[in-house]
Amino acid sequence: MQKKSLAFAFIALLSSHVHAEMAHADSVNAGKTKIMSCISCHGEHGNSTMAMFPKLAQQNSVYIVNQLKAFKSGERKDPMMATIAMSLTENDMVDIANYYADQKIVAEPEGTFDDAEERTEHDVLVAQGSDLYRNGDLKREVSACIACHGPLGEGNKPAGFPALKSQHTTYLIKALTDFKNNQRGHHNDNMMHMIAVKMTEDEIKAVANRIATMK
Repeated sequence: MQKKSLAFAFIALLSSHVHAEMAHADSVNAGKTKIMSCISCHGEHGNSTMAMFPKLAQQNSVYIVNQLKAFKSGERKDPMMATIAMSLTENDMVDIANYYADQKIVAEPEGTFDDAEERTEHDVLVAQGSDLYRNGDLKREVSACIACHGPLGEGNKPAGFPALKSQHTTYLIKALTDFKNNQRGHHNDNMMHMIAVKMTEDEIKAVANRIATMK
């Protein structure tokens, strides 16, 4: 009897897993039909070719949904995104998020340098950003990025923390600067505002360059 119960439990678990995978696949397919207003800025497969617009490929779906809700409610300000989000139902948001999360992010191309000195300056910048990403700055209470965004910028889906790897450097600098200046975030004690406000412009540039190299 116990063996039969275990067998039935296993079958039920397997069936539930298969059902969940099928539901996810259906959502991804539905999302593909709902991204027409997203493509011009973020690309069909979520790899924006314009450095000021973020890549959405491989971004965790929880984060994308949360951001769309914030745009729709006005908690996050952007006229274009607000207009788009206002037209979306929560199911639309989930489908779009699942579609983009299912895409493969394209790594940032290697930078071009005029000479060895410029290359060395870039390498120093990335090294500085790498140290800040891993260790933060305890003296100035700048938290390490790795705590929320993972060792390789993969993010944390259950917590809703975004993936950062291979993101455009320009967009990362803008995002951190907006957090620093309190132009992004729901309130003054927003976690990212509390971190970014203590960062210098050079540190923001350094960590953004490092994150862009993560694959």
